[in-house]
Amino acid sequence: MTTGGRHIAVVGAGMAAARFAERYRALGGTARVTLYGAEPRAPYNRVLLADVLTGRYDAEAIALQVGDAELRPGSEAVGLDVGARTLTLADGSIEAWDELVLATGANPVLPPIRGLRRPDGGGLRDRVHALRTLADCARLAEDATQAKRAVVVGGGVLGVSVARALAALGVSVEIVHQGPHLIERQLDAQASAALRGGLRALGVEVYLGNRARALTATGAVELANGYRLDTDLTVLACGVRPRTALAHAAGLAVDVGVVIDDTLATSAAQVYAIGDCTQHRGTVHGLSGPAWDQADVLAARLSGADPDARYTGSRPLARLSAGPLEYAAFGEVDVDEDHAEDAPYRNAAAADPELHVLRLTDATRGSYKKLVMRGDRLVGAILFGDLATVGDLTRAYERDDLLSDRPPLHLLTSYGAS
Repeated sequence: MTTGGRHIAVVGAGMAAARFAERYRALGGTARVTLYGAEPRAPYNRVLLADVLTGRYDAEAIALQVGDAELRPGSEAVGLDVGARTLTLADGSIEAWDELVLATGANPVLPPIRGLRRPDGGGLRDRVHALRTLADCARLAEDATQAKRAVVVGGGVLGVSVARALAALGVSVEIVHQGPHLIERQLDAQASAALRGGLRALGVEVYLGNRARALTATGAVELANGYRLDTDLTVLACGVRPRTALAHAAGLAVDVGVVIDDTLATSAAQVYAIGDCTQHRGTVHGLSGPAWDQADVLAARLSGADPDARYTGSRPLARLSAGPLEYAAFGEVDVDEDHAEDAPYRNAAAADPELHVLRLTDATRGSYKKLVMRGDRLVGAILFGDLATVGDLTRAYERDDLLSDRPPLHLLTSYGAS
């Protein structure tokens, strides 16, 4: 139940904002909470946009709960006065607040590709898409019905998800990725190779170590080496950048993201920030797990359920569930890339004699598993094509369990089984 006086204004109505609002009320918070969203709809789960594209989910199925918070969709905040504690909306109205939560999210990164925009500079060319919102998803789905070939620029999580979704719609897809292998922030070279094989089985071709430099007048994607990929549809999936313009204009401390401390506080009194727009201890996460962790801590603090709660960082789990392309990865997975095929379990680095890597590859099933152990503790893992043990392994990682009583191979094949 809300009180009449205290007002918490949340700038943004995305995943972090929805999580904060729902948890704040669930933890007994009594202030009035208002979510001011730039999009003309209620909060939803952006992680599932690729599944909306395929038709697996509709917009209503990915909606998020916000408790009894007031939703103000289509009410973009364009000005912030931290001294007067007011917020200016796009329609010119002024909103007062007692505490402010910035949950402004992130914008898609548009790569430096010639010919991306319309000649008048008024936006992306026809049949060129970024995917960040449900509106983006609807436009892409409409164009996909008329497309035979698509090029996805970027081979990270979003790029792979979009490529898989377009292939499911019957579109022939090519991924252009500048990095050495797909999803290099979360997968190692072997897992990426397995993923590439799975994509090829779906009809998706991958060009690694290639940079798209231009869109031609006919819409083809020209690579840096001069090779051209003919396409009816181009999707830009080159990551996101924290949306910080409002915070910067208000004089808050901003680096890559809005700088926050362990209490989620910004450099201004009574102003907090959570989610993709933030930078904590030098880290910008850009993932839903850390965004929700931050929202939970702030909800506990502001509701009074745990005034001393602190956010000290996250141990995010990256996961894609898409039939034969499913994978999960967490922790320290980027060690020991110069592996030997005949040494599945060995010391990973002379600099850290406690660090060991175990790999198990099943070519028949197309699966790949990797555990990284420091002593008797699990510090990282990759599972591709078989996630049967992911729940138990994730819990062991999050709880920092001692696993000295379990043989290494047993951890990969039957952890938690009786």
